[in-house]
Amino acid sequence: MPHLKLTWACLGNDADGAGFSARLQLLALRDLPAGGWALYFNTCRPPDLSRLAGEVRLRHPGGDLFCLEPAASFAGLPEGQVLEIGYWSAGYAISVTDAPLGFYLVLDGEVSPLGDPLIEPFVTAAQLHRGAGDLVPASTPASRYAAQAEVGSPEALQPFTPAPLSWQPGEGGLRLEADMQIVYQDGLASEARLLQALLREQHALALECVTEAGSNGIALRMGEPGLHAATHEGYRLEITAHGAVVCGAGAHGVANGIQSLLQMLSPAATLPLGEVLDAPRYAYRGLMLDVARHFVGKQSVLRLLDDMARYKLNTLHLHLSDDEGWRVEIAALPELTEVGGQRGYAQPQEQALCASFGSGPDAATSAGSGFYSRADFIDILRHARQRHITVLPEIDVPGHARAAIKSMDARYRRLMAQGQPAEAEEYLLSDPDDHSVYQSVQLWRDNVMCVAQPGCLRFVATVLGELRSMYAEAGAPLTTVHTGGDEVPDGAWLASPLCRALMAQHGLQTTAQVQEYFFGRLRTLVHGLDLQLAGWEEMATIDGKDGKPQPNPRFLDAPVRSYVWHSAWGKGREDLAYQLANAGYPVVLCNADRLYLDLACAKDPAEPGYYWGGFPDLRHVLEFCPEDIYRNAPYDLMGQAVDAEALSNMVLLTATGRRNLLGIQAHLWGENVRSVERMDYLLFPRLLAVAECAWCERPAMWAEFAHRLTCHALPQLDRLGVLYRLPPPGVQLSDGMVRINSELPGLTLRYTLDGREPDEHAAQYTQPFALPSAVRELRVAAFSSTGRKGRSSVLSWTG
Repeated sequence: MPHLKLTWACLGNDADGAGFSARLQLLALRDLPAGGWALYFNTCRPPDLSRLAGEVRLRHPGGDLFCLEPAASFAGLPEGQVLEIGYWSAGYAISVTDAPLGFYLVLDGEVSPLGDPLIEPFVTAAQLHRGAGDLVPASTPASRYAAQAEVGSPEALQPFTPAPLSWQPGEGGLRLEADMQIVYQDGLASEARLLQALLREQHALALECVTEAGSNGIALRMGEPGLHAATHEGYRLEITAHGAVVCGAGAHGVANGIQSLLQMLSPAATLPLGEVLDAPRYAYRGLMLDVARHFVGKQSVLRLLDDMARYKLNTLHLHLSDDEGWRVEIAALPELTEVGGQRGYAQPQEQALCASFGSGPDAATSAGSGFYSRADFIDILRHARQRHITVLPEIDVPGHARAAIKSMDARYRRLMAQGQPAEAEEYLLSDPDDHSVYQSVQLWRDNVMCVAQPGCLRFVATVLGELRSMYAEAGAPLTTVHTGGDEVPDGAWLASPLCRALMAQHGLQTTAQVQEYFFGRLRTLVHGLDLQLAGWEEMATIDGKDGKPQPNPRFLDAPVRSYVWHSAWGKGREDLAYQLANAGYPVVLCNADRLYLDLACAKDPAEPGYYWGGFPDLRHVLEFCPEDIYRNAPYDLMGQAVDAEALSNMVLLTATGRRNLLGIQAHLWGENVRSVERMDYLLFPRLLAVAECAWCERPAMWAEFAHRLTCHALPQLDRLGVLYRLPPPGVQLSDGMVRINSELPGLTLRYTLDGREPDEHAAQYTQPFALPSAVRELRVAAFSSTGRKGRSSVLSWTG
């Protein structure tokens, strides 16, 4: 039995938005002694160490890890008694994501995981809003009903997501039979095998692959599909009573046509007759998956690649390293995964990284631990290659590098103990005499590589060399590497003797200047390996006289591919992507307010995810306008109108800028992705809206898209086992009548009137009904085509 039961509550956000008050209660299930214990936990909202109420003191080991210990006045906590700890924190708390999590107790050297606390409901205005300036309405059953009421019913729905350029339906259908064949042209054997495998897995059809036509079936060809578009991804798909033909401008076009064919195929293995002509809007259509904060296993990545291919996304950007984890085996540097791939409570702590994001004390069972072996990573690359998906590896330097730094510190200690000082220093990434004072956004004080260490670039070269070897073995040559470059905190390097010497030698004065110097050396290294360099926007910018970032002309001779993310309205950086593209930098739009799918999709305390960049719901994602972002900008992050004058002064995309706009990318940062179920919940169905926006020259209107998802895409995801988010319904109670609707019209809605959670046997909502006078609680939930239940909307009344 655990020692403690934990309960946490947000008491309220300050009216001025400066912070919030909270309470943590410890109920002793067994006697807790006066000393000899420490209670560890993680929180994204750091408590003010000076504003703590209770007989405890608080330490901050680093990052989001905090530790409560008994003060001298603490006399112990007898079984059944409660210790109440009050504290204040800067920032906001309006969601379960803001609560501390991952508690564990260390008592006389024994470690006991306690898990997450019980979180008391957010119900008052002070709990639901970020101060008086927060005008974003909270999501309630009534507000959802009002927002969803306008969704009509389109006359006809096509079965594709993303929608093609042209779909001409015919009359009748073609049933696929087991005696049919897949007839493929030379150069399309891989695509034929993929189609064969998918038909077998999804429809239990075993079609033979042949190179010469036999009976009617499915023909795969390359040629001009009739689009007159300069893209190898275009295709024509023709279904007649005699068979199906997929003609692609290249092998990738054939693969895209195969995915459209599979979307058309009914559970009864029938294809509607008709013709599709199709080609993509953007050449780059990506998803960034952060596997560093929480590890995502190989099988889950393989399934995600299948999902990406289905919706014609062609780049998986793998965030393989960060402060909290290193996730790919590098044989020359085993400590990267032996230390950097493990998170937990270790003694000594140098044997693993500390717990983060609620990962807890046990490295062996935590989603904070794990890595891809060389064989695993090659399997991922091969799986992606067959689906025409490029895997872009990201190794984040020089900031966000704590996992690498601590791993190389461990390597240094091992080799020094073996009497090999020269080898020990070969890959050292830290300066032991560095007394620089800084704190990163994620609260680390030791996460920036010492760029003056000779081992720093040697480390990067070794890692890239091994990655290139893996790509070559997978038959997918490495052409581009993403090296991060973001969020180096002010103050880094300034009190490092090694860096001070470097700064004096090159006339550098500030952290930003040292970072620019390092980027120049890094670019030379990467180009020397015949690779293209990619990075976050910081790698292509310098601060202007007004303190705002602007394009750095220094690197335009061989520009870095820039991933521009910090675009939240009201922050003054909204037009940076257009500035960079206009200046000549190739740009991938990563606008956080629309494309960060780890952000909560609604201002609802129960919705997981951060909200620093807004609340991008499914419709907001669909209506993102890459080439005219101002069209979607009526309000800032607090729901206040965007200043019209400021908007009019922002940079527009020029013709040059449009040519440099490569495409768009969705992002799933991993801080709150503690399971595959959470990954699915946050990604789907919003990722389908990203795919629609990236592929279609004119993305669908909201009503058509919402109905298309419900009728076609979501049932397919159900059959494939994808646990997408089922939205809580909207409810209106007016004049005694109950009306219910859903963000996704057509979902099955079931309700109860007796306080029980709806299940598959609950009453199905089909039309408005009168609320019986004795009812005190209404619960309603959406259900998938397989009977899976979403989160309930609840309305309660007192007598």
